[in-house]
Amino acid sequence: MSGTIQNRDAFLEKIANRLGRTQIKNGLQRPNWNYHPQDRVLNGASPDELLEVLKAQCVHIHTDLIETNKAELPATVQKIVSSYGGGPIVTWKDSRFVEYGVSPQLYEHWEVHEWDYSKREENIKLAETANIGITISDITLAESGTVVLFSSKDKGRTVSFLPLHSVIIVPKSSLVPRMTQAARIIREKTQNGEHLASCINFITGPSNSADIEMNLVVGVHGPIKAAYIVVEDL
Repeated sequence: MSGTIQNRDAFLEKIANRLGRTQIKNGLQRPNWNYHPQDRVLNGASPDELLEVLKAQCVHIHTDLIETNKAELPATVQKIVSSYGGGPIVTWKDSRFVEYGVSPQLYEHWEVHEWDYSKREENIKLAETANIGITISDITLAESGTVVLFSSKDKGRTVSFLPLHSVIIVPKSSLVPRMTQAARIIREKTQNGEHLASCINFITGPSNSADIEMNLVVGVHGPIKAAYIVVEDL
């Protein structure tokens, strides 16, 4: 459903008047730039090269990175969960967890709450008390070490920031160079009529703040530790 813009012409006319000119209502064309420097960074990089960039960036953003394959993923998740202190765990309700064989393993060893939109506030309370939140990256920016999470009724956004620790499964196929490509993917999905999340989170490692005297403090307003588990899926 499309929204309705209220009082747009009056608003733009007021701005034009303040600028001392008349409002331009037609004849506008999007500029066709001769140079696109934003596309040059890591242009043509292979998935393996992007992974190396991601690894290096994870050192700077205080994020653990573990490589694995689909067959070893359940055991890898168990290992990182154990190293972070075990459950309770909160996860998305996402078919990819079953596809990767992660859900059965988790339920066998720890207390796990799978997001249930019908439980509303209970989900948030359980996320607040969870030791670990586990999610899956939809797009991963190698340059900045940023994961992009599309929320939905089955993928509550609090799963990634309320628990004490965050574990994010990163399909290798989700790797792109930087924000430029991520924004393009999102725009293309919109143009193709795909339903997009009302909230898209760009997350770069654990919570960080250096607002006070430029002293870096980790875990001020989110997870104190984060791990990316990169899964070979190509």
